[in-house]
Amino acid sequence: MSRTASVAQVDGPDAAAVPGRPEEDSMHVSRIHQFGPPQVLRYEQVDDPEPAAGEVLVAVERAGVSYGDVIVRAGRHPVPLPYVPGVEVGGRVVAVGDGADPALLDRRVVACTVRNAGGYAELARARAGYTFAVPDGLGLDRAVAAFQAGAVALGLLAAMRVRPGDTVLVTAAAGRIGLLLVQLARAAGGTVIAAAGGGPKLAAAREAGAAHAVDYTDPDWPDQVRQVTGGRGAEVVLDAVGGTLGAQAIDAAARPGGRIGIYGFASGTWTPLDTAAIVPAGRSVSGPLSLVFAKPADEQRADAEQALALAAGGQLVPRLHAEYPLADAAAAHTELAARHTIGGVQLLP
Repeated sequence: MSRTASVAQVDGPDAAAVPGRPEEDSMHVSRIHQFGPPQVLRYEQVDDPEPAAGEVLVAVERAGVSYGDVIVRAGRHPVPLPYVPGVEVGGRVVAVGDGADPALLDRRVVACTVRNAGGYAELARARAGYTFAVPDGLGLDRAVAAFQAGAVALGLLAAMRVRPGDTVLVTAAAGRIGLLLVQLARAAGGTVIAAAGGGPKLAAAREAGAAHAVDYTDPDWPDQVRQVTGGRGAEVVLDAVGGTLGAQAIDAAARPGGRIGIYGFASGTWTPLDTAAIVPAGRSVSGPLSLVFAKPADEQRADAEQALALAAGGQLVPRLHAEYPLADAAAAHTELAARHTIGGVQLLP
């Protein structure tokens, strides 16, 4: 259903009424009642949410779909059910809760949802402290794609201490975060080697600024990394795939001194760690994503603001693979799980 963009300010815990719709209305969501394949996502009606203290209510125009949503829906990271996925949303603030900045009311924003859930909806509760006005001239599609994924990418590069002159290997380099990592690592002075599967993904990574691109469906792809680095390997490895491919990425790291950051397991399993391949080679392994999310709130907010500013200035260009109606969230998950996507996927309520 369509939503009007403006409401009266909330003075207490109750949400303000949206003009043109009943005060007690329902909204559509896409949610799961059991873990399983994409088809467990159901398009349903539920009661409108109300913003609690420190929250805002966003009339969602776009919701980001991440591979993390796929992992949760499949049951690989169980959460209480029923569950509405969705971390990143963009739209207009239609109500504010106690303690939230009233200046956010009626602003077009991007935001992260409360407890990182609830974005696949027509209305979503968001953390007021992690809600950002969309810069002038930046489309909402790019703002949603850039603010959180860009903040994560910036945080990962800082945690891995990427320096000018480093060779940086990025796996899943054609993903929504991977393509941003390629751009930001290059901007930081790194020489980027992108690892992805298939010609179109490799082309996208090169377009984003990768100096070299290797197809990790080739069994000898770690050898290719060593060849383009003069036999040394990559000083920094950022892996979001895990499993056998993650182990191969470790093998492609420099020896000595290779710094490996594991921040995901899109393959379904974490990278197995072989200390015989790590310790004698003088390599180090870390989990930089946890470090990113452990940063003080003001630093995390600064990263998101920087990502938005870079996107508004054209220095960071997120790529949008596809848009789906909210009712077709299952189709979006199917596309992601099949590894067909290049860049991000968004839902349109």
